[in-house]
Amino acid sequence: MNNKISVVAVVLALALTNTAGVAAQQSMEEFPPPVATFSILGYDPDTGMVGGAVQSRVFSVGNGVLWGKADVGMVATQAVVDVSYGPQALELLSEGIAPAEIAETIWSNDPDLGYRGRTWPKAGRQFSVMNAEGRVATFTGPEASEWAGHVIGEYCSAQGNILAGPRVVQDMVTAFENTEGHLSLRLMAALEAGQAAGGDSRGMQSAAMLIVQEDGGVWLNNDVVLRLQVDDSENPILELRRLVDIANQRFGPSR
Repeated sequence: MNNKISVVAVVLALALTNTAGVAAQQSMEEFPPPVATFSILGYDPDTGMVGGAVQSRVFSVGNGVLWGKADVGMVATQAVVDVSYGPQALELLSEGIAPAEIAETIWSNDPDLGYRGRTWPKAGRQFSVMNAEGRVATFTGPEASEWAGHVIGEYCSAQGNILAGPRVVQDMVTAFENTEGHLSLRLMAALEAGQAAGGDSRGMQSAAMLIVQEDGGVWLNNDVVLRLQVDDSENPILELRRLVDIANQRFGPSR
């Protein structure tokens, strides 16, 4: 009789352990990591194009980080990300509000409610707002994972978190400012420079680029000059470069 009770107890213990393990696994799968990444926003005064590019050690970083609208501006929202910062910023830009005021307003009004019952602190957010004339403001929260920070240059801003160090964003700005040609080539050079300086300290997985200009895209009534995503790759920057080079083979002088 005692042996039967012991066997039942063991079976119950194993069942509870397995259930707890499955629940923990499901919880981890449902709760995404912060979007630790580095990104660049840039403006071309000769064409009016505004764009952004990003790389991260997460799957499909292009799904939510970059937001743009022709004649309005470009936004990058990352780290302990609130995706709504993107459309919020574009709406305020369309009203003519300055990027610095937009950054302050959005962050101050963030209710910091957490995510699916867990803390998701706004103090860990990082985002950059650029208007259609290339003026930009960037915010790095005090709780963004180290190393985190940003550098604003001429018609550009580079920002990142969980980076190898400050040289990542410094070199990105330098590369953007010193590269000539189509905006996509300048954004691409910035990503490559950031990776060469150490990039995301966890490695690489995905990358994306978005560029907008009124009627700048292919076909009729298309403001999207370029929308590229590399969602999962051992070397997403190399693959993004391949796609950018293909795109530049078809860009005419007007673009």
